[in-house]
Amino acid sequence: MINGHTKLIAHLGYPTHSFKAPMIYNPYFEAEGIDAVVVPMGCKAEGYPEFLRLLFRLSNIHGALVTMPHKVTTTGLVDELSVTARIAGSCNAVRLGPEGQMLGDMFDGEGFVRGARRKGATIEGARVLVVGSGGVGSAIAASLAAAGVAELALFDSHTPMMEALAERLRAACPGLVVTTGSRDPQGFDIVVNATPLGMNEGDPLPMDVERIAPETFVGEVVMKTEITPFLAAAQVRGCRIQIGTDMLFEQIPAYLEFFGLPTTTPETLRRLARIAY
Repeated sequence: MINGHTKLIAHLGYPTHSFKAPMIYNPYFEAEGIDAVVVPMGCKAEGYPEFLRLLFRLSNIHGALVTMPHKVTTTGLVDELSVTARIAGSCNAVRLGPEGQMLGDMFDGEGFVRGARRKGATIEGARVLVVGSGGVGSAIAASLAAAGVAELALFDSHTPMMEALAERLRAACPGLVVTTGSRDPQGFDIVVNATPLGMNEGDPLPMDVERIAPETFVGEVVMKTEITPFLAAAQVRGCRIQIGTDMLFEQIPAYLEFFGLPTTTPETLRRLARIAY
């Protein structure tokens, strides 16, 4: 039951039809008797900066989950950013600090890496292709670099964003091989679709799946459906896969700690979740 004491956590993005986080957080809050609620709030890019500032003037706001297309924009709107968020150049969580300041952090990449490791993917020394250099792609690339991959290949149709991410990675990780400009998946140990391709019917595939080797680990960030056309094609090739919501389950315990709420395990979250597609 939502009441006057309930901690409000906004889920900010646009469009909201693919949001899955409320179907994970809210059943957990209910089961554990935590007086908090995650509420989807659709906000278009042009109105987002003003809306975010107003949102954090609410007396019952506790924090915000941030998703597409606002993760990069948010880095310039908060008062303080974590080291991870600065390297990623994107932010997917905001909370109030002790003096009322807006604190930003990024957990997408950590969730992806934890999930891939659970599925047996070898991160250390791997050659990785990440297609998409926006908020989620930047975060995944930053966390993969921190986890010890040997090479990161980046591709994005927006060249300045791709090159800016490459420069941040080179500056933070001098020993890392970073290349840009190609989305050919041949020869990589791990390939990741970090673009919105797959959210809408008829979207092209993010890369040429026929050039992905069967032993390659394939990851996805799109959550509109469990098995996207990209993942389905990768399975036909014989690849091990990670679905979009896997990243969510793995990062939520870290989110809960960030928000100062009782944390849990991915297994508990999976058992309680009421995800619908």
